[in-house]
This record gives sequence, structure tokens and C-alpha cells, in this order.
Amino acid sequence: MKLFKGFGHQKEENKPAEGERTNHTPIPLDENLVSNMKKIRAAFAKSSDIVIREVVVGNKYKRRLVLIYTDGLVNTQVIDESILEPLTVHMEEKFDDIQTQSAEKVFQFLYTSVVASGGIKSVKDFSELFLEILSGNTVILTEDYHKALSISTPGWRDRGVGETEVQNVIRGSREAFSETIRTNTALVRRRIKDENLCCEQQILGRKTKTTIAIMYIQGVAEEGVIQEVKERLSRIDIDGILESGYIEEMIQDESLTPFPTVYNTERPDVVAANLLEGRVAILVDGTPFVLLVPVIFGQFFQAPEDYYQRPDIATLIRIIRYASFFISLLGPSLYIAVTTFHQEMLPTQLLISLAAQREGVPFPAFVEAFVMEVTFEILREAGIRMPRPMGQATSIVGALVIGQSAVEAGFISAAMVIVVSVTAISNFVFPAYDMAIAIRMLRFVMMLFAASFGLFGITMALLALILHLCSLRSFGVPYMSTFAPFDSASQRDMILRAPLWSMRKRPSMLTKRNKIRNTTPKPEKPGPTD
Repeated sequence: MKLFKGFGHQKEENKPAEGERTNHTPIPLDENLVSNMKKIRAAFAKSSDIVIREVVVGNKYKRRLVLIYTDGLVNTQVIDESILEPLTVHMEEKFDDIQTQSAEKVFQFLYTSVVASGGIKSVKDFSELFLEILSGNTVILTEDYHKALSISTPGWRDRGVGETEVQNVIRGSREAFSETIRTNTALVRRRIKDENLCCEQQILGRKTKTTIAIMYIQGVAEEGVIQEVKERLSRIDIDGILESGYIEEMIQDESLTPFPTVYNTERPDVVAANLLEGRVAILVDGTPFVLLVPVIFGQFFQAPEDYYQRPDIATLIRIIRYASFFISLLGPSLYIAVTTFHQEMLPTQLLISLAAQREGVPFPAFVEAFVMEVTFEILREAGIRMPRPMGQATSIVGALVIGQSAVEAGFISAAMVIVVSVTAISNFVFPAYDMAIAIRMLRFVMMLFAASFGLFGITMALLALILHLCSLRSFGVPYMSTFAPFDSASQRDMILRAPLWSMRKRPSMLTKRNKIRNTTPKPEKPGPTD
């Protein structure tokens, strides 16, 4: 029983470790600069990258200022040119005049006249002061005043806006999100130039203090969904948020399901398109993947390229995706069921050929399929984890060599290699990687039911799968929306992709107001020319 002791929801007292600082109760700054500096030096006593720089300003009346910043997170050139140079060179005489007045006047003078920086605000307590220092800002403390100045001086190196690596397209934007949240919000703002596009920011993670941004279009997104997103985020109480996957796991509606109920993307155009439909985006500092909610099943079969090509081409590709879904899910299980229980369904010539191939194979069809699927999963994972120049070659060569060797050795039939290969290729058709993983897991379940009960077992497993899908919700929206409950208007952009001029309304399951998004008339054929 001790093995499962840690899996229960046990309420334990969270006691800080010896020497750990806690910031649950904000401690206000003192008017005494020496007292403030003692607490700051004590807090960062073991942090060699925290720079504390004292500056004396004024010719006639000397006043001591202290600059504090984190080396490596700030732009030292901005500090020298926008902070130190105005303080020590250009403002000496004016600073002498203002120092004859109260400390509050001196602080206001620094705030409004001296510091030449775009982002500047006042700080009142130590917890906020520590956060500003560790976020790449420069803090200035002055004598005889209980507030400090925080100046935006970020200078860390980021990857910048690069090309997409996961969700590639032939036609469309090549821009991808980066690991810097402000760059990511700017990429969305660049596409939606509307004053109703809201961007609310908050901090999550007791230790990491990760910046989170919630973006939505006021008047398009449902207020209930927006409030639900904020409420679920406010319930997160964890030491650190290092990637958007942390948040996805803690805000999803159902954890006991292989299907994703939160959509993630690295493409700004996908986020912009979903915001226009009424969804809410969650951006996390430090990761290029943005979360989108609510989500429905059909969304995982849509690619951004569907809307950049003609509707007939997009419709054909979507039909191929749905066909690949069934091939990837049921390919090996149908082969197992038919060859094991329902041989009469096969043509005579095909049955004779399969029997001849399996004559020397010592294992049943289920064992064959299971071994090949596991082998292919190992090769796929190895190809991902290996260095990029070697990974692709290793996975392809490994699959060819192992498959051919297994057939020649008589362990696997040639037909099984074909079935597993077609199934694996079909799995790569999905635009969303999360859905592909779900199908990979369910494939083994289908194989087990097929080996046990044949086509009857597959049918029962499919019924259970459909019931499970219909029971799922994503922030209150039924997961199988447009199919169950059925919505005829939304079928224009589900399996089929109708012309853009005909998709006049937003998805009804996402927004109940501001439904009209397109009033473009149907293109007319030009008449005969004179």
C-alpha cells in the first residue's frame, strides 16, 4: 500500500526549507537607504550576477543613489546612456536645485525628467523590487524615500522570429513564435490591428515567476470562456512554469483521455485566425508554443494552408486527413481481425498469397503487428533524439534494414511490414502532433480487441471510443461539436472547406454574439465584352 501512498490528494503543510526566503507577505521599502540595502544584500548574498552600483550625483548638494540590476539580463549600454549619463553629466545643476526640496520632489524629478527610458514605474515593496531586478530591469533607490524606480532595460539575447519547424506549410507565412513573450504578442498584434484585441498579463510560478499573457478579442470571445480561463489560471500554485505544457496539463477539462483538449501552435497566423473565431490564446514566456481554448475534435485536422489554397484543393486534402485517421487507427487491427477470424472475407488469390507468406512465421498476427509497431516507435523516438544530421538517416535506414531482415529471417511476413509501414506513414498526415500521439496509443488498444474478438471487438472498441469523445468538453464546449451536436452551418469548415465568401458566420459553439464575420458577396461571372 505504501507504493500508492503518494498518488492521493493529501493536504501537506508547505514549510520553507532552512535558509529559504518566502515572499508571501509584502515588506514595504524603508525610507532609510542603508536599511534597504542591508535587506537587498542579504537577499542576494549568494548571487554573484546581481550588480549593485552606487552613484553620487550633484555638485553642491551630494545625494547617493544605488542602481541594482542583473548582469546578463540587461543592456548595459542603455544603462550608461539613458540612466548614468543624464544623472552624472546633463542634470548636475538642475539636480542641485531640486535637492533643496523634499525627498518626494527629488523622486518625482528622477521619474519625470532625468531617466530617459520608455518603461519606468515606481516600486513600493521588496517582493516587487526583487521581481523587477530578476526580470531584466534596473532599479534605482534614493535616500530618505520609501519608493524605488524600476526602469526597463532588457538586454538578453533571444532567438528572434524564425521559421516554423513543426507546423510547416507550402504556401503561407513562415514566421514562428520565439521564446520572448513580448515578441510573440507583437506578432499577433501585427496581424490583428484592432483596439478590441485585449492582452492581459499575470505572473505564475512561485520560484520562476513566469509571465503569462491572455489574448482575446473583446466582443467576439464569450465572457464565460474568458472568465473560466482566468479562474483556472488563478488556481495554479506551483514552484515553476517552464513551458506551456505545464499550464496545458493543469487547465484541461479531462486528464484521463489520450485526446488533447487544448490546442497548441507555433504559428502567429493560426493564433490570429482562432482569435477571430472567438477563442482565447494563452502565451507563456520562454516557449514558442501558444495555447488556444476552447478546442474541438475537427480543429486538429485543419491546417493553416487550407485557407491559403483554393477550396477544392483544401477539401481534398482534408478528406485525405480523415481517411488517414482511420487507416492509422484501424490498419493493423483490421489486418489482424481478418487474417485471424474472418478469412472468408478475403479473395481466394489474396488468401493463398497471405497463407504462403505466413507459412514459416512462428508467431500469430497480433504478435507480428505488436513487435513491428513497437520497433517502429523505438526507431521514431531514436530519430527525434539523435543529432539532426544523423537522426533522419538512422530512422529510415533502420526501418528498411530491420524490416527486410525480419522478413528474410522468417519472423515477420511481408504483408505485415506493408501494413505497418502504411499505418506509420498515415500517422504523419495529421497537422497536429498531439492528435497523432493519441492515435498511436489507441492503435495498440484496437489491436488487442481485434486479436481477442475480431471485427466484433473492433466495433465495440469504436463505439466506446465514440462515447468517450462525445463525453469530452473543452472549457464547456462539446469536443465533438458540429458533429454531435450537429450544426449544419459549421459543416462548411469541417470535413469540407467551402469558399471563404460563403463562410459568413463564426462557429456557433464558440460565440453567441457578433456572429457575422463576412459579408462579401458571391463573385459574379463577368459578362461578354463588346
